[in-house]
Amino acid sequence: MQVVANVLIALVAVIHLYIVVLEMFLWTTPRGQKAFGLTPEYAQSTKALAANQGLYNGFLAAGLIYALIRQDFGASVLFTVFVIVAGIYGTFTASRKIFFVQVVPGALALLFVLLAH
Repeated sequence: MQVVANVLIALVAVIHLYIVVLEMFLWTTPRGQKAFGLTPEYAQSTKALAANQGLYNGFLAAGLIYALIRQDFGASVLFTVFVIVAGIYGTFTASRKIFFVQVVPGALALLFVLLAH
């Protein structure tokens, strides 16, 4: 169970690291615009907001990586819950796609963390 939990936490961390790259560095590129369904004009005008959002996703990834390295049950629960809550908010305010990209993997990771404990 612990191995599955660790793999899922690592997967969620990698997803968030990829989101960091998209939001902080690729937001105004064709790849970033396609990922988020943006026009070039909108991407340019929201570049600073996206970078700030990317930084927060980086904190989520850092917390998950910390939890994984330290095998810290409390940090694993805390950061997977943060991912789930942020994903639920994003699902309702930005895109339903966030539910599948962020909430489902986060919930699976949390489930296996709890089962392994």
